[in-house]
Amino acid sequence: MAHRPSARPSGEPILRLDAVSKRFGATVTADRLSLAIGRGEFFTFLGPSGSGKSTILRMVAGLERPDDGRILIEGRDVAGVPPWRRELGMVFQHYAVFPHMSVAENVGYGLRARGLGRDAMAVRVGAVLSLVGLPGFESRNPTLLSGGEQQRVAIARALAPEPRMLLLDEPLSALDEKIRREMQSELKRIQRQTGTTFLYVTHDQEEALTQSDRIAVLDRGVCVQCEAPEALFRRPRTRFVAGFFRGCNVLDATVLDAAAGEVALDLAGTRIMLPSSGREFTPGARAGLAIRCENLRLGAAAPLEFSGRLEEIVYRGSNVDHLLRLADGQRVQATSTRRELDGAASAVTLGCAPADVILLED
Repeated sequence: MAHRPSARPSGEPILRLDAVSKRFGATVTADRLSLAIGRGEFFTFLGPSGSGKSTILRMVAGLERPDDGRILIEGRDVAGVPPWRRELGMVFQHYAVFPHMSVAENVGYGLRARGLGRDAMAVRVGAVLSLVGLPGFESRNPTLLSGGEQQRVAIARALAPEPRMLLLDEPLSALDEKIRREMQSELKRIQRQTGTTFLYVTHDQEEALTQSDRIAVLDRGVCVQCEAPEALFRRPRTRFVAGFFRGCNVLDATVLDAAAGEVALDLAGTRIMLPSSGREFTPGARAGLAIRCENLRLGAAAPLEFSGRLEEIVYRGSNVDHLLRLADGQRVQATSTRRELDGAASAVTLGCAPADVILLED
């Protein structure tokens, strides 16, 4: 059975997913998903294509209906409530600005629909454009703006009516890398300044880690782990999560024995003792381990040492990846800030601390 972590923020959540399921034929996009998102959180759904993250966002927005379960916004079951009555803002991957309207008309679109007066609308439009870094852009044609500026217009339009939550579906994926990095910081600033709950969808690990208060990693509609960014990055629980984040070696070890709350494992001829965390292990069985690439040190004495042979060096600017093969044939990567070996197919010793080795769940 898949692990479904309890993810319950303190206080009354603004959004609760209660055993929500959704299928499209044989494809499962939500499998009895239960999560609670706190008011004012920057909460991210992270996962590969097909993991169900966009469908979950669309169900919250009211653009899709769940097959089973409940979606509660501020304690109210919103089944049957149309999208325009849920008081949510939404930002899509493509900017979706109205080309026949000025920037001010784009941003004020939702305000007009709510019957706000002209003077009050002008004040609100000016305030939200300043918030997103576009003061004085009211009369501009949005189609003549850069991609990053158009996305800021879309964000301003979604925030202008002061929604309960802002839903963002891969909003930065169409931007180039430099602008995308700038917008990551801007989105977090806007979220903190407004206090609006952000529900964010992305497949980009850096986006999720940079911006989020908590991240739910999805695999075929199941939340396999939900944590704060650093905890998720440093201590993955499963093979899927460890393998999804770049720079993590996922390895197989053999169980030697288990007693007194510890398990002894053999990895490439090295004996490793780790807490068993209440799990039962059978001698001779296989167990999954994870070691971050930056925690493997080359040629240095360490409590745990492994023999390997260098196969390749990849230069990545600020980092250098050393690709090696262990004595048992498994491949590992050790990352450092400089080239530490000459690239020859030479034998090398790798080391790490026991605390850097993570025992994964099945």
